[in-house]
Amino acid sequence: QVALAESGGGSVQAGGSLRLSCVISGYTMSKYCMAWFRQAPGKEREAVAGLYTHSERTHFADSVKGRFTISHDKEANTLNLQMNNLKPEDTAMYYCAALQSNFGICGITPAFKYNMWGQGTQVTVSS
Repeated sequence: QVALAESGGGSVQAGGSLRLSCVISGYTMSKYCMAWFRQAPGKEREAVAGLYTHSERTHFADSVKGRFTISHDKEANTLNLQMNNLKPEDTAMYYCAALQSNFGICGITPAFKYNMWGQGTQVTVSS
């Protein structure tokens, strides 16, 4: 059974930082698109950042470029999102997702294509 579990969410003041982690059990991260999505009430789920495990090619939403970084630990099967200089607009439920891919065109892969999801971790940023 493949399972994804996020952690690291919480409440922080604007300008603060949080580090989200996603532990993937049941398989080794090899040739997968892995990404962080977020969804705020009344809004569509959007991709925040992602990578291709085979090449470590990354992609970021314009709104988080320069503030967020994404990385993965192959040995520990974890996906991490370091979020710095957080803004109130970053408030959302953050989800970890994965999709097996031999081509690694992760940056243009929409949320509905991902078939492995965590339950989410809430991030709240106050002004």
